[in-house]
Amino acid sequence: MSTHGLAEKIADKTAIVGVIGLGYVGLPLIRAFARAGFRTMGFDVDQSKVDKLKSGQSYIKHIDSAAIARLIQEQQFEPTSDMQRLREADCIIICVPTPLNESRDPDLSYIEGTARSIAATLRPGQLVVLESTTHPTTTRENVLPVLNATGLTAGKDFFLAFSPEREDPGNPNFEASTIPKVVGGYDTLSGDLACAMYGHAVVKVVRVSSMEVAEAAKILENTYRAVNIAMVNELKMLYDKMGIDVWEVIDAAKTKPFGFQAFYPGPGLGGHCIPIDPFYLTWLARKWGEQTRFIELAGEINTHMPQYVISQLAEFLNEAGKPIKGSRICILGAAYKKDVDDPRESPSFELMKLLLKRGALLTYNDPHVPSLPKMRHYPDLPAMDSQPLTPEFLAEQDCVLISTDHSAYDHDFIVKHSRMVLDTRNATKNVKDGREKIFKA
Repeated sequence: MSTHGLAEKIADKTAIVGVIGLGYVGLPLIRAFARAGFRTMGFDVDQSKVDKLKSGQSYIKHIDSAAIARLIQEQQFEPTSDMQRLREADCIIICVPTPLNESRDPDLSYIEGTARSIAATLRPGQLVVLESTTHPTTTRENVLPVLNATGLTAGKDFFLAFSPEREDPGNPNFEASTIPKVVGGYDTLSGDLACAMYGHAVVKVVRVSSMEVAEAAKILENTYRAVNIAMVNELKMLYDKMGIDVWEVIDAAKTKPFGFQAFYPGPGLGGHCIPIDPFYLTWLARKWGEQTRFIELAGEINTHMPQYVISQLAEFLNEAGKPIKGSRICILGAAYKKDVDDPRESPSFELMKLLLKRGALLTYNDPHVPSLPKMRHYPDLPAMDSQPLTPEFLAEQDCVLISTDHSAYDHDFIVKHSRMVLDTRNATKNVKDGREKIFKA
């Protein structure tokens, strides 16, 4: 069956690879394909992102600006906000957000809007791959009908596949090109083309039998983590009451060389995937008349963790004769995990909301997030800038709350100059002096 010349273009790397969504997934993917020798185009509706990239600036910490500038200069990468130019790309990869709405149901508006943009310029011989994390059947039920409505036929005129993103921002051991890629095609030919395309840019392609299997694999990966994190969060609350250090328990358990993988408690789940994906699965289960009680319970536990931290803070402040109202509280870390500049779904924002609601005088510090970005679910948070951690500033705070354990933090210095430190990440475990000021939550 004809591929309209696409197979040959992929084989000799003359195919133009277009990526829609130039964020923490899309931009590393651009870099991987450009390194592999493909000419790439990046599409984003945010003109400010496009302008920065055109000038050779990266807005993502672990993507070097010099590398972006070089790709622009060598004409291997062209960023644009003009969706009409999608017709120029031979392979189109969708990397747009898939958030939850206010009722914590899947919000597929970004995927569906992108599908309509592609349909407006769709031509024979194009491959479309969805990478956005979503529930099984999304590609077939939400993308395919929009593209088929053009009069072109999937598997004959254009080709369709799903390949879940597996980015782990800030992980120095893995990047887009070194992480195996799961690929499921709409049909055999679509799968062949998608596997051939990714095969040039990533270390290994893992082909599965359908788009739905590929979609379900991604949901499984992140739900597995969410459930295990919920278990240690639940144990942490129990062990706190018993006077047992959960961090020491985990360190002891992980010495077993088989049958155990360490997961760690925290002030809540962050990032785009782990806090969101299980809710996609529970929503899908309800649609099919099934219950996912285990997963729903995990979601409840993880969602409750910020409230637990605030209750612990209230208890420790009370021992010092202070209420939360009127107390100066500085949160360390706005990013969702250490050493990244990604604030998506960070539990720090929920902590900020709860503290402001209780009347705290709130500040924050994050070496990677100089100003608080506007967050979809926290429209009422005031504008704030990261405060420098001087001895004088730390001494003024009634409590310093460690929400993200960035490597840049000097915890000995922080504890030395603070009145009280509430540590949700076991970041102060090696601090020797001033331990009487440290409380675990």
